Amino acid sequence: MLFAWSIPALFFLILICLFWAAFPALFKNGPQFLWGTTWDPVTENFGALPFIYGTIMSSLLALLIAVPLGLGTAIYLSEISRSKIGDVISQMVELLAAIPSVVYGLWGIFVLGPLISNFVGPFIQALFGFIPIFQGPIFGLGMFAGGVILAIMILPTITAVSREVLRAVPISSRESAMALGTTRLETITLAVFKPARSGIIGAIILGLGRALGETMAVTMVIGNRPEISPSIFAPAYTLA
Repeated sequence: MLFAWSIPALFFLILICLFWAAFPALFKNGPQFLWGTTWDPVTENFGALPFIYGTIMSSLLALLIAVPLGLGTAIYLSEISRSKIGDVISQMVELLAAIPSVVYGLWGIFVLGPLISNFVGPFIQALFGFIPIFQGPIFGLGMFAGGVILAIMILPTITAVSREVLRAVPISSRESAMALGTTRLETITLAVFKPARSGIIGAIILGLGRALGETMAVTMVIGNRPEISPSIFAPAYTLA
């Protein structure tokens, strides 16, 4: 019980330390520090909202890309694949977790950025240009590039944890569903995915935690401009 209670105690201790360290900024700038949009060190006028916005939007964009890919890969590896190809795919996905952040950042600068500015961005604007988030100039390096980099970085976490959670579902659940005449898709949806839902949510939260705290790769590709723009192609900034 002592060890169990030490975990929430550590969590609240971290919150206290963060509040104590942030108190001077909150005291000097007031509550508007949290929703101010101006960041000017010369005049000592600080507003953290652009950083909060950039962190949340880039992480959500990463989840929108990584969750379908990660869950789809995990379902394929645990429920569908019965050949050595599945093992190869699993090893390649896990190798993504071993790549340093700075390598992702360099790849984003020299490969992903030009790819977005020359091909992906214009293609998206041609299809969905009437939506405000896809409008505006395409710089290559910006919120969209940061979200894609984060999605690639959290993909191994979501895939690996989800795969192990799906494999932990008893085989009897699958056999019972198939004995009732369900298709493979219905078996996966009802007998496998539903019991593993809490573990899959945990995998997504672990991926979100890495996306929120990633520093180097995002710094290299997001543009580093503390402004709030409705376009995902515009430069932004993150708290980390």
